[in-house]
Amino acid sequence: MLIRSVLPCLLLLTATAAQADTRTFIIANQADGYGVDQCLANGEPCGSYAAQAYCQSREFAKATTYRKIDATDVTGAVPVSAGGSCGHAGCRDYVAITCQR
Repeated sequence: MLIRSVLPCLLLLTATAAQADTRTFIIANQADGYGVDQCLANGEPCGSYAAQAYCQSREFAKATTYRKIDATDVTGAVPVSAGGSCGHAGCRDYVAITCQR
């Protein structure tokens, strides 16, 4: 009888523990003269170190993905012109870094 009541609880705890805490950060992709911005934006292997360092600085264990995103993917946060592209001097590209605990 005890096994029947404990088993569902153990299964529930196992399923909950298997789900990792992930978060996606949207950051401005600024040219720094070293090419790190292009590595991140293009998803190249050289960007993995920057993405990893970014996640670790926010107390996450690792970066699972990093990629360039369109300004239109950031809902209501980035102004775009009627043509769908940014038309003023303050425009920036953005990178999404997904971190996991």
